[in-house]
Amino acid sequence: MTIFINFLRSLVLTIIFSFVAPIFFVGGGLLFLSLIGSFPGLQELTEAIATEIIRFLATFGSGAPLRGLFVISLTCSFVGSLFDTYVYYRYQILRIDS
Repeated sequence: MTIFINFLRSLVLTIIFSFVAPIFFVGGGLLFLSLIGSFPGLQELTEAIATEIIRFLATFGSGAPLRGLFVISLTCSFVGSLFDTYVYYRYQILRIDS
């Protein structure tokens, strides 16, 4: 029973971190672009890059960038949970064989 609880704890943490990571990555990138945009001569470039990131997110969100970010985060969360389940399964197989 302890192994199952450890698996559930690991799975929940993996799902949470896999969901939050793309949000921090995209948010940090947009924050970095806004900070770099304050330098003279780089404003047009950073606005163009930020606009393309927003368009990319809107593609996955049916026109809404925030919804697109959540879709990407949910997908990463799902893939992270599959990977964690595979690692748990592989650990059980290797433990039985040795």
